[in-house]
Amino acid sequence: MDKLKQLESFVAVVTRGSLTAAARAEGVAPAIMGRRLDGLEERLGVKLLLRTTRRITLTHEGSAFLEDCQRLLADLANAEASVSAGGVKASGHLRITAPAGFGRRHVAPLVPRFRELHPEVTISLNLSDRVVDIAGEAYDCAVRVGDMPDSSLVSLRLADNRRLCVASPDYLARHGKPQSPQDLARFDCLTLSSDASQTRGWAFSVDRGQTREVIHFKPVGPLDCSDGQVLHDWCLGGYGIAWRSIWEVEAEIAAGALVVVLDEFAAPPNGIYAVFPQRKHLPLRVRLWIDFIKLHYSAPGFWQTLSK
Repeated sequence: MDKLKQLESFVAVVTRGSLTAAARAEGVAPAIMGRRLDGLEERLGVKLLLRTTRRITLTHEGSAFLEDCQRLLADLANAEASVSAGGVKASGHLRITAPAGFGRRHVAPLVPRFRELHPEVTISLNLSDRVVDIAGEAYDCAVRVGDMPDSSLVSLRLADNRRLCVASPDYLARHGKPQSPQDLARFDCLTLSSDASQTRGWAFSVDRGQTREVIHFKPVGPLDCSDGQVLHDWCLGGYGIAWRSIWEVEAEIAAGALVVVLDEFAAPPNGIYAVFPQRKHLPLRVRLWIDFIKLHYSAPGFWQTLSK
């Protein structure tokens, strides 16, 4: 118990900025707080804080130790909450990032519903088509669409993501239909210029003797944009052929506003993933969020319901 109290006092002093403020919050004398810190430093054999009458500064060792202490105390609080009366109780702040278009349609609607289940969790949602450095920018979890590059990050596949080539009936009436991926060189291809995806080009499955092989075709065209919604609008407007995810175009295909081309060459689905910095010490709120979205994404009819 003394060791735990020392750790709690160390974190409290750093986060509140002074011995006096930390002592006041706990309702003890500043001298008691000071003795706990002295005992902690003596036990560890290192200096964690440089203390003057005006300020407290972390040493290099103290800075590294602070992060471990905060994680340890958070894990302890989550463990206690998970077995407390009333079941699992997550708390704290959850920072999530997702691609803009996908996030608006399939992440944002789930955020308030998750918080209804866990009202002690506050949530920040970042929607961006750039590849966010979730570890460097202190995000708890990213939802990402597409092939996952080799990385030190941990990923969990949530659902399949199928991509199709689509165009408006008007565009196809004026220009005809491509019969093979190579034919796309003669058509107006609407390409995504963002670094977030399609870096290798559009993927197709073609026959190679007795097997099928995935090839990548890097299209060029008169129009490109970093925003997928703009490409979607251009495609609906009859300006060319786009390579889009099924969740983006399913409703328009069903309504006849878009037509699938080269469907016989469609590549196998890639994935929709939850990505997080590490598997160990994952806060309860992050584990529950990942379980929550996986449950919804795997539910029958989820994609059809939210794409309309």
